[in-house]
Amino acid sequence: MSTPLSPSFDSEARGSCSPAHDSHESRPRAPFAVAVALMSALVALTSCAAAPPSREPTIQPSVPSLPASPASGAGSFPITVTDDEGTSVAIPERPERIVSLTPGTTEILFAIGAGDRVVATTDADDYPPAAVPLPDVASFGSVDLERIVHLQAYLVLAGGLEYTPSDAIRSLRSLDVPVVVIYAASVDGVLADIQLIGEAVGNGREARALVDEMQTEIEALSAAVQELPRPRVFYEIDASVLVYGPADDSFLAEMIRLAGGEPITTGSSLSFEIPLERLLAADPEVIVLGDAAFGVTPEQVAKRPAWEQMTAVQKGAVRVVDDKLVTRPGPRLAQGLRSLVLAIHPDARLP
Repeated sequence: MSTPLSPSFDSEARGSCSPAHDSHESRPRAPFAVAVALMSALVALTSCAAAPPSREPTIQPSVPSLPASPASGAGSFPITVTDDEGTSVAIPERPERIVSLTPGTTEILFAIGAGDRVVATTDADDYPPAAVPLPDVASFGSVDLERIVHLQAYLVLAGGLEYTPSDAIRSLRSLDVPVVVIYAASVDGVLADIQLIGEAVGNGREARALVDEMQTEIEALSAAVQELPRPRVFYEIDASVLVYGPADDSFLAEMIRLAGGEPITTGSSLSFEIPLERLLAADPEVIVLGDAAFGVTPEQVAKRPAWEQMTAVQKGAVRVVDDKLVTRPGPRLAQGLRSLVLAIHPDARLP
């Protein structure tokens, strides 16, 4: 959430909206409900800097091309990059020891061929397998600054909107450790961040190749469902106590539109909580279980009081997805879109 793509999305910070999207771990349900509440607070921060919301879809069925970077593939240092908070970050030399403080940035680093230079990550990092045994120097909301300094990091990639606490970022910068803050609030933003990270670590050419590959697949998937009916879709983030789904104008709502559905949202850009009455009135035709990793099943949904009234439940259109793929702002986002398309349109003919 996700939606902390996503913060961000993946329900790792969500802000999927990634509340990032960037992590569903195997943990009890109650802590996840707390995480969703934190996610909503992060999204409130996002909205303060966002453009005025529009009730019309603001995305197109394909992702526009990113401008070519003149430094792409050059790998020359020193360089200065501008991070997602608008901060200019000087990187004096090719980073040989990188600390990644979000699961999404970790996945990106490995995908562009810089994984062998990653020396530490967070306790939420679970992919790729090579990242799992690396030392953990952070968890949601806390950072082990002493250990990062001890590891002699050349570069730290941090999460925005307090996924990495701002005081930790200031402390590292005061010690002359370059910190690039990453927070993408849209699919375009994820692609741009992959290129940004590539430039920061000297793998711009590899990053561009990954962006081109992802962009091509996202455009093809969106085109494949463009002429299909657009059912009303509710993406369930959590319903263990209260019900949580996509906020208005969120990363997760954008993903649903790209996948050929009309998202049922909370009615607020500040909160991921949706009243059951609002959800019943919206009458979803498809329910997608982003919380399936926590053991939620279509059979359980059908037994909830009042949920049997929904068209999706009556027609058996309650389907599961891997929420990390859908909401984590990283290189597997196109895979997540594919799985979301098939959850909404099971019979779609995809490339």
